[in-house]
Amino acid sequence: MIRDEIKAALVSAMKSGDKPRVATIRLIQAALKNRDIELRGKDAGDDDVLVTEVMQKMIKQRRESIDMYKKGNRPELADAEAAEIAVIEDFLPAQMSDDELGAAIDVIVAETGASSIKDMGKVMAVLKERHAGQIDMAKAGAAVRGKLGA
Repeated sequence: MIRDEIKAALVSAMKSGDKPRVATIRLIQAALKNRDIELRGKDAGDDDVLVTEVMQKMIKQRRESIDMYKKGNRPELADAEAAEIAVIEDFLPAQMSDDELGAAIDVIVAETGASSIKDMGKVMAVLKERHAGQIDMAKAGAAVRGKLGA
């Protein structure tokens, strides 16, 4: 389980004295705890999928922050956010390459019979169901829009 990897990494980082890594792992744990509290009493489903979703959301937030810091001429803050992204990505499953993503979209489009942009929701739902932790959904959305809009 990803949670166990996170706990082990925290202990390891604390022993090695890697303060930035410790801080980032604690941020991950706090975000997971918040999500657990939100879902209290509800069926959360597969825990690894939940953890992956939380971490992908954290990465998205940090990428947005990096853009804002670069526009505000604050490269040191952008670098700190980039370092946090690198730590978070250590715990995520391997991401699909662009070629693999394109092939998966082609298969799903063929299976669902999607022919226009109106069918994008169906394609995205199947894509998320099958490849939830392996793709960036924003990038996948743009790829699906490109396939169906063409």
